[in-house]
Amino acid sequence: MIIKLENLVKIYDTGAIQLKALKEVNLEIEEKEYVAIMGASGSGKSTLMNVLGCLDKLTDGKYYLDGVDISSLDDNSLAAIRNKKIGFVFQAFNLLPKLTSLANVELPMMYAGVSKSERERKAKIALDRVGLSERIHHKPNELSGGQKQRVAIARALVNDPAIILADEPTGNLDSKSSEEIMGIFQELNNEGVTIVMVTHEPDIAKHTKRAIMFKDGNIISDNLVADRAIVGGDV
Repeated sequence: MIIKLENLVKIYDTGAIQLKALKEVNLEIEEKEYVAIMGASGSGKSTLMNVLGCLDKLTDGKYYLDGVDISSLDDNSLAAIRNKKIGFVFQAFNLLPKLTSLANVELPMMYAGVSKSERERKAKIALDRVGLSERIHHKPNELSGGQKQRVAIARALVNDPAIILADEPTGNLDSKSSEEIMGIFQELNNEGVTIVMVTHEPDIAKHTKRAIMFKDGNIISDNLVADRAIVGGDV
């Protein structure tokens, strides 16, 4: 079991009002799964992603990531977990504009204290894995949207995380680039990488193996993609 949530609650307290973004959520995700988290704006899916990524602390309940009780950790421990256990892929790519593809991919290893020679070796392997070995010295403004997302995926992979969290990874891409990126995720999952992806696009969710639908902070459905039709009305 790579992710286990027990009665997870997340409340945002503004002082004037309390917003219960997640309501006693129970969820288990096994190693090597490929999961889509779906739902309308305000359904709780982005809040869930922030909690899973240790970017936001839960209010109540338990969260176990790769056997570690995340709910009991302090900020420094959470930062270490984020760096070692989780690879992030964002809609906006989040690449540093002045750095080359190689340097962007090396960043997580810098924070982990990996030597320069080892950083470069592993970054080149990760970029080759996503088909960008010929673009390692290009900066983001010299890359297409799809290539930027490939760099972001390589960066997410480079520390061999337990899980990749992808938040609308095709949101800024055209349909051709989206299909190419989904092909990379499929290959990674085939190789045993666990992937949890937030998406509002049914066509993207169909590439995954399991779709979990959120509404008003609750899970309203959880099904294998092969066993159901994900239709536009669901999102």
